Amino acid sequence: MFEKLKTLEQKYIEISEKLSQPDIVSDNKLYTQLMKDFKNMTPIIEKYREYKKALESFEEAQELLSESGLEKEFREMAQSQYEEAKETMEITTQELKVLLLPKDPDDDKNVIIEIRGGAGGEEASLFANSLYRMYTMYAEARGWKQEILNANPTELGGYKEISFSIEGDGAYSRLKYESGVHRVQRVPETESQGRIHTSTVTVAVLVEADEVELEINPTDLKIDVFRSSGAGGQKVNKTESAVRITYLPTNVVVECQDERSQYKNKDKAMKILRSRIYETMQQEQNQKIASERKMQVGTGDRSERIRTYNFPQGRLTDHRINLTIYRLEDIMNGNLDEVIDALATADQTAKLAGQE
Repeated sequence: MFEKLKTLEQKYIEISEKLSQPDIVSDNKLYTQLMKDFKNMTPIIEKYREYKKALESFEEAQELLSESGLEKEFREMAQSQYEEAKETMEITTQELKVLLLPKDPDDDKNVIIEIRGGAGGEEASLFANSLYRMYTMYAEARGWKQEILNANPTELGGYKEISFSIEGDGAYSRLKYESGVHRVQRVPETESQGRIHTSTVTVAVLVEADEVELEINPTDLKIDVFRSSGAGGQKVNKTESAVRITYLPTNVVVECQDERSQYKNKDKAMKILRSRIYETMQQEQNQKIASERKMQVGTGDRSERIRTYNFPQGRLTDHRINLTIYRLEDIMNGNLDEVIDALATADQTAKLAGQE
C-alpha cells in the first residue's frame, strides 16, 4: 500500500507542476481533467503526508528510547511521543485504506429520483410527497439544485409518482443508498378513527446520464403527444404538450407533462429515459460482478424493503444496517446526514473486509 502511495505522491507533484504551465492552462480540456485528478488525489496525499510525519516522529522517539542513560524526564517525553505517533499511524493507515478503495465512477454525478406510491392508496401518495419534501430539503441544505421533471399529483396533495433531478457535487455519492421500498407507519390524515396504517413507497435513485455517455438511436424511439391532466384527471392544458416516449428495444416508457411546452417536456422525458437505460446497463454489469455486489449495502434493488418510518414512536429504522434513530421529525425535515453517513461507513467496512 505504501509503495502505491509513494508513486501516487510523485504523480501528484507532477500534476501540481503541470497546472502552472501556460500550455496546459491554455488547453481547457486537459487543464480540467488534470484539475479533477488533482482534486481527487488531494485528500489521499494529505493523509499520506500526515502518516509520514507521524512515522518520522515515531522513529525519532524510538531512537531516543533506545539510548542508555537517558534522563527520566526525557524518557517520559519520548515515551509519550512514541505512543502518540504510533496511535496516529494506526488511525491514518485505516483512513488511507478507505481513501484508496476504488471510487464509484458515478459518485460525482447528478441524480434523478423517482418516487412512487405503493401499497396504501392515498396515504402512500401523501407519504410520497413527504419523502419528496425530505429529499429536496436535504438538497437545499447542501446547496444543490432540484427540478421537478414529471409529477402525477392527487387531489389531497400527495403524488402517485414524482420524478425530479438533483444537481450538485457528489449528489449520487450521498443519495445512492436511498433506492428501495420505504415503509411508513402512522395515522393517516384521511383516517378519522386514529388507527395506525402501514403504507409503502418505492424510491429509485438514477444516475443522470448525459448524451455523451449514452447515445440513443432516434429510430429506437416512439414519441407520442397528448393533453396534460392534473390531480383527479381534470384537463389542465388544451394543447397537446404532454409527451410519452417509448424506447422500443426494451419497451421502457417515460411520460412528462409538467411543462406547458412540448419541447421542454420532451427534453425532460429524454433525461429520465437516458438515466433509466443507464441504470439497466449498470445493473447488468453489477450482476456480472456478483462478489462485489454482495459487499454493497444495497444501492439499487427497488424491491428491497430498506427502511421503516414509525411516526407514533418517532423512530426511523434502516433494515440493511440495523440502524435505529429516534428523531424522525428532524430527519423528515431533511437532516439525513446521520443516516447516510452510517450507510456509507457500513459500505466502506464491507468493501474493506472483502479486500482482506
